[in-house]
Amino acid sequence: MTSAPPGRPRIPATSANGDDDNAELAEFGYRPELTRTLGNFHTFAAGISYISILTGTFQLFYFGYASGGPAYWWSWPMVFAGQFMVALCFAELAARYPVAGSIYNWSKKLGNPHVGWLAGWMMLIASIVSIAAVALAYQLTLPQISSVFQFVGDGTGTYDVATNAVVLAAGLILFTTLVNAFGVKLMARINTAGVFIELIATVVLIALLAVNVVRGPQVVTDTAGAGAGRPFGYLGAFLIASLASAYVMYGFDTAASLGEESLDPSRNAPRAIIRAIVASFVLGGLILLLALMSVSSLRGERLSTDGLQYVVLDVLGPTAGKAMLWCVLIAVTVCALAVHTAAVRLAFAMARDNNLPASGRLAKVSPRFGTPVLPTVIIGVLALAILVVNIRQPQIFTVVTSIGIIMIYLAYLLVTLPMLVARLRGKWQPAEGRFSLGRWGLPVNIMAVLWGGAMTLNLIWPRAAVYNATAPYHWYLRWGAVLFVGAIALGGFAYYWFVQRHRTGVLAEHAAASPRTAPLKEATTA
Repeated sequence: MTSAPPGRPRIPATSANGDDDNAELAEFGYRPELTRTLGNFHTFAAGISYISILTGTFQLFYFGYASGGPAYWWSWPMVFAGQFMVALCFAELAARYPVAGSIYNWSKKLGNPHVGWLAGWMMLIASIVSIAAVALAYQLTLPQISSVFQFVGDGTGTYDVATNAVVLAAGLILFTTLVNAFGVKLMARINTAGVFIELIATVVLIALLAVNVVRGPQVVTDTAGAGAGRPFGYLGAFLIASLASAYVMYGFDTAASLGEESLDPSRNAPRAIIRAIVASFVLGGLILLLALMSVSSLRGERLSTDGLQYVVLDVLGPTAGKAMLWCVLIAVTVCALAVHTAAVRLAFAMARDNNLPASGRLAKVSPRFGTPVLPTVIIGVLALAILVVNIRQPQIFTVVTSIGIIMIYLAYLLVTLPMLVARLRGKWQPAEGRFSLGRWGLPVNIMAVLWGGAMTLNLIWPRAAVYNATAPYHWYLRWGAVLFVGAIALGGFAYYWFVQRHRTGVLAEHAAASPRTAPLKEATTA
């Protein structure tokens, strides 16, 4: 990274083909501002750390098992198949448009400014909620390592666990805020080191579970009576359990969202997206399968409460088990860091289009750190504020977390659907000489849209088992996802329509200087 004299802006570094790297920015009317320092593994690490094999599987195994028994495992390949269709579409888009705020800019380019704003708005809110939700995973792991980390009470009080979770999560969010504020190079170093440790730990965990198996792979046909008394029998139970997998396998677009800080992003970003989701599927699937094959008993109540943390301690014993839980803790840390990083890039992308309040300040890149500092801090503060809900109302926080995931799936749908329309109209052209689906583009895109619509319905379905499983049994908790997602979507779009759309357009200080790179027509439409 080059330094600049005091008072003068630093010129972003470029690769050997720096002009090509910045060509996509010119199409959007932007000038390059962020520093290109990230290589191939950095972009892969960003995508896989957002998905985070150890974070997601360890955080949600208990829910999947409690809802669907061992047979819930089949939801993992099912969700992968659907999300892989989405990832293929995103890889094609990343090859064509590797720009910050990928979801926002893609939907704006494929659809129109209104669709782009709605996708960006929902993804931004969802990302802030996700930071808080991921940070709460510390509570699932640290007290299992040692009771010293149960700072509030002894864990038996009514609100001990929920309040302690907020204390631990707040520390993590402060950390991710500071790291992101100090620049992408520091973030990349920590993230890359964390991902390397996570991948090594994942392989070691798979090997250790494999040598301790006590039953065969036919365990994944055991429903444990989960469908009894449920609407649609086991299918109904399985659809609920599938949320445990759906809550994990997303965020692979982060590799493209860091495109303006990557070297040769139109080649590296598509590869990173595909590698991240495939690696997560293979490694995560093996962990879940071998956990079911190696745990001492499938009928233990703790499988439905403590989840994989219990399995690791049960199979490996306290010493090796706790060592593995420390690796899970590292995975949670880099996952929260990646989510925060992606949210900052999205806020920056929307702000330079003057699409957020105080956009001029939010889009300002620090000449010292080469990163947008103000949105980093604001996003951290908002994530901390969301945590407060969990102190006395953990049931409400569960609803809020689910809402965040639903909005991410909706934001993805606001990309794949306009992309499908563009294909059908013959207006979509993949990047020449880069990743392309070719003749498979249309069927893959259709499957991505159908999957996105079906899983969104499954996620938002107001079932008591998901949204109102424990007291207090309020109607607004059960219908919380429908009500809040509707309110956020309609309220947000109403704000855009009546206020923000009249201001939309690339801010002068971020606009490309060359005459051939005038601001996008749609970005200036009132």
